[in-house]
Amino acid sequence: MKTLGHLFQNNRRWAANIKEQDPEFFSKLSSQQTPEYLWIGCADSRVPSNQIIGLLPGEVFVHRNVANMVVHTDFNCLSVIQYAVDVLKVKHVMVVGHYGCGGVRAAIQDQQYGLIDNWLRFIKDLYYLKRHKFENLTEDEKVNLLCEMNVKAQVANVCRTTIVQNAWARGQELEVHGWIYSVGDGLLRDLGMTVKGLDQIEDVYRMTAE
Repeated sequence: MKTLGHLFQNNRRWAANIKEQDPEFFSKLSSQQTPEYLWIGCADSRVPSNQIIGLLPGEVFVHRNVANMVVHTDFNCLSVIQYAVDVLKVKHVMVVGHYGCGGVRAAIQDQQYGLIDNWLRFIKDLYYLKRHKFENLTEDEKVNLLCEMNVKAQVANVCRTTIVQNAWARGQELEVHGWIYSVGDGLLRDLGMTVKGLDQIEDVYRMTAE
């Protein structure tokens, strides 16, 4: 018997159910990938990207990592953004965090977790720089506020890439949004941070088009 054989059984049942509902589903899905959306989210298993926004596979391009980070030395993330923007021509990039994020919680603690501590250093720096905003809050309140701040910071990081700025410079339709998800009620919340063009980028981060 195969290891994890029950997952293969689940897969067969899932594929059969999909084909029963729409016999052409997989043939249509395999013909092309033309999503309008790029979701940059957390790797947390409780946050299933396309299901949350009610889209089918093929309708949203997805990149996930611990604490939904956009780090300018992370060529994995940057390659996803570049492919989504330059090749797939997505119209919307959504950076989506979630309340109670374990990575954010780890960043405000003094415990060592290993290699991940280096990945989360930006969030710890953000927590330190904005420390006055966390006074008199419980730990859960601190985590949730920092989750929101982190999303906004990562939206800014997306917009500061030459990938996105070059797209705007050539007139490409593209918006970058900051959202947060609640595992407790299944609802998304718009954090009111949507960037649509170069005029919304601080001068120091604005790059001359290629």
